[in-house]
Amino acid sequence: MEPKDYIVSRIEGEYAYLTDINSGNEVFIALALLPQGADVGSKIHEEMFEYTIAD
Repeated sequence: MEPKDYIVSRIEGEYAYLTDINSGNEVFIALALLPQGADVGSKIHEEMFEYTIAD
């Protein structure tokens, strides 16, 4: 699985919707999987099912 970059597009309840920067596809994941401090508009890097805030 290759690394991907996302933007947090919205948060609804305990789920975050992430938009893939390259393809525009939207996925949703449990908010608890995102790093502390992630919010709408945050750039997220995902690699091997680990999510980090990208600069």
